[in-house]
Amino acid sequence: MSPTNRAPWHPTALLLILSLWLATVGNLPLWKALWRLPETHGLQAVITLGSLVLVVLAATVLLLGLFLWPRWLKPAGIALLLITASSSYFMSSYGIVIDPTMLTNVVQTDMGEAMDLLSWPLVVTLALGAVLPGIWWWRQPVRRVGAGRLVLQQLGVGLLGLLVAVAMLWMSFQDVASLMRNHKTLRYMINPFNSVYAVARVSVGRAAQAQQVLEPIGMDAHLTAPGNSVDTSPLIVLVVGETARAANFGLGGYARDTTPQLKQLQAEGDLVYFSNVSSCGTNTQTSLPCMFSSQGRERFEGADSHQENLLDVLQRAGLAVLWLDNQSGCKGVCDRIPHTDTRNLNLPDICPDGECFDEAMLRTLPDELARLDPERRARGTVVVMHQMGSHGPAYYKRSPPAMKLFQPECNSNALQECPPEQLQNAYDNSLRNTDHLLAQTVRWLQTLQRPTALVYVSDHGESLGEKGLYLHGMPYRMAPTEQTHVPMLAWASKSLQHTQGLRLECLKGQAAQPWSHDNLFHTMLGLARVGTTALDGKLDMLAPCTGPT
Repeated sequence: MSPTNRAPWHPTALLLILSLWLATVGNLPLWKALWRLPETHGLQAVITLGSLVLVVLAATVLLLGLFLWPRWLKPAGIALLLITASSSYFMSSYGIVIDPTMLTNVVQTDMGEAMDLLSWPLVVTLALGAVLPGIWWWRQPVRRVGAGRLVLQQLGVGLLGLLVAVAMLWMSFQDVASLMRNHKTLRYMINPFNSVYAVARVSVGRAAQAQQVLEPIGMDAHLTAPGNSVDTSPLIVLVVGETARAANFGLGGYARDTTPQLKQLQAEGDLVYFSNVSSCGTNTQTSLPCMFSSQGRERFEGADSHQENLLDVLQRAGLAVLWLDNQSGCKGVCDRIPHTDTRNLNLPDICPDGECFDEAMLRTLPDELARLDPERRARGTVVVMHQMGSHGPAYYKRSPPAMKLFQPECNSNALQECPPEQLQNAYDNSLRNTDHLLAQTVRWLQTLQRPTALVYVSDHGESLGEKGLYLHGMPYRMAPTEQTHVPMLAWASKSLQHTQGLRLECLKGQAAQPWSHDNLFHTMLGLARVGTTALDGKLDMLAPCTGPT
């Protein structure tokens, strides 16, 4: 496409037009969210909203002033149109906000996850919000202006934008400050500054991480009661769930029976469900490394995985450690131990359409165990199974036909267009598949003549339309409980209960206490009978119910 033959635009005029588009149309989710607030009605509220529009417009002019140079102006405009249109779609459709955590999720998204997010509403939004305006923008001729004059004009435009923004904020500072203080998510809805801020934060964080040296922990790790035979040493399976929320877990009192097989195991007496567990984050990128860390959520928040984790300590103690992944990777947690990807196995019955159900991990587990170092296996083995679980928005893909009890399902990834009951059906069916995986894993462990145990905990929860929110990834301090309250359970064989003096009746009495991902590191070390100064017995969930009475 080449510019038309009409009179060329002055760069500043073109910049003002784009700024006006971005500040108004590009921020429709923000203006809608503000208009729905109870405190934004009445004359003073209209004045406050008008001031906010002018502030965003002035700030956008100030930002675009950095790209006033002819070679930069049009590419920068196209990029901002695409960023603004796409973020507007996801904010409107799923109720999310754009912050550094959400950007990290985007960067970590693989092709399968990206395809699950594609929909016709997204295509239409990009066409109307970015492609058509972008075509117009690209075709406009731009007047050549001398470098000296352009610098002065650029400074003038930037100064004008700054002055207007400051003036508008000063005139309505109290009202704007109150809005932003009481509704913190609004600050992450201002296009394109939310994306610019997120990119800056993530870039700085990654640069800092690249300079960090891996910090070892648990250098004194040892087994307090090592096994001496592959057939009799302990085998512990840790299943990390994906996007399972406690509110829909049958064992937790949910009205629907989403965990029928686990309830049967619970009735047999060897399974304990922990009903009050909080996640370390609201997304896999944060929660997964955090739950395996010894740091805990408060210390880990904002940090990256520059410190060794639970699996390193288990391996250092002499155990065989294995990671099976049916998700988009272990986020660095399993980098230093044996690990296998099960997403694309040639198992037609459980891997339709090139994507395997979680049962693939259990199917391959015996063979993967046989490949581990026999000397380590003789001391004991810990296996981590990382689920696809209830990963959205295509929940209907997470359960095979045999698990689809609740009908009809939402068969779309445009969740806001599905009736709530159909969305609930698809999500609950995915939990039934998790129930099946966990129960089948326990039944397999019961066939082994050795001490065995299974621990399950989800990485984070999920919003299913409550308060207009979908999916997950909200900033933790603003996140609803649906995204942070997660299911957790433990099962132990009679043999393991005997050898470790684990009293399940005692543990059931503590199951309703407040627990969190902070407890996982220490609980797993205690369960694996690893002695180390890195273990804090006060955070070991099993410690009060283990050993002599």
